[in-house]
Amino acid sequence: MEELLELSKSIAAQAGQSLLSGLNQHHKNYFHSVDYPKEIKALADIVLEKEILQVLGLKGLPILSEESGYIPGQQDSKYWFIVDPLDGTFNFVKGLGPSAVSIALWEDQKPIFGVIYNIVDRKLIWGGAGIGAYCDGQPISVSKVSIKNQASICTGFPVRLDLENETVVQSFWRMVRLFAKVRMFGSAAVSLVYVARGVSDVYFEENIMLWDVAAGLA
Repeated sequence: MEELLELSKSIAAQAGQSLLSGLNQHHKNYFHSVDYPKEIKALADIVLEKEILQVLGLKGLPILSEESGYIPGQQDSKYWFIVDPLDGTFNFVKGLGPSAVSIALWEDQKPIFGVIYNIVDRKLIWGGAGIGAYCDGQPISVSKVSIKNQASICTGFPVRLDLENETVVQSFWRMVRLFAKVRMFGSAAVSLVYVARGVSDVYFEENIMLWDVAAGLA
């Protein structure tokens, strides 16, 4: 596992850094999804995914990636990678907030480790059960706040969330109003990093996709 973790750390950091160093306006070209008109896809999503899958694919493990879907491995394995090449695409395109490269390794339905490269902060975060959690090599830990009305919550409105459904909206409101502060950063991966670092206390989103949170859940 250590070899795969180090590989994932290297890939995530290189992908994020190459996007920044080779950034041109074409990377921010985007289009709206046919299935979900509120969702945008940028050229950067495609460029980063290609870079990541070229290297991860050499390990022969199955991969679930946001842009390409499920890619069978060359070997039958209970281990599989879950990749979001660019979480927070809208933020990246608009220069509005955080975005990240996210790579996770899971064993069946259990996360083993997660690696997140925060593109805006240029920080590499990784961790997992039995590994600990680190930001640029320094140990990090969650906050000690345990009372909701003293805590902050990171959340959001994923494109698949039906905001026309009054029951959904009321359920969301009943939940978030219990907290002292509510923050929406536009990146599930970075929101989970903030919780891991103790910057925020809670993360919650309904109808979020697995690749958005797979690394952060580790």
